Amino acid sequence: QVQLAESGGGLVQAGDSLRLTCASSTRTFSSYAVGWFRQAPGKEREFVGTITWRADNTYYSDSVKGRFTIARDNDKNAAYLQMNNLTPEDSAVYYCAAKYYRESFKAQDYEYWGQGTQVTVSS
Repeated sequence: QVQLAESGGGLVQAGDSLRLTCASSTRTFSSYAVGWFRQAPGKEREFVGTITWRADNTYYSDSVKGRFTIARDNDKNAAYLQMNNLTPEDSAVYYCAAKYYRESFKAQDYEYWGQGTQVTVSS
């Protein structure tokens, strides 16, 4: 069982930055790829990006590429989503998710999810 908890969300202005943290309590966290997803009201859950279990590769959706960066620290059992140059379109609940070993772009492939953290960007 992998427990995940997101933190770091909040209300910011357009152009600001936020750093989300995904903390895990499991000692085997390093064996899991971590994905970040977001869901805005009335919309489907959207892939944001993912990082491999070895942290040797990251992948991003086109909508955030060049603005968002995913990192992880397996010694701390944590992953991070650095979000720069935020726009109102980035407003959503952000979720981190874990998938054993191989990363995926699909939400249904992830086995464990956090409770989400709200990010609101005002114009």
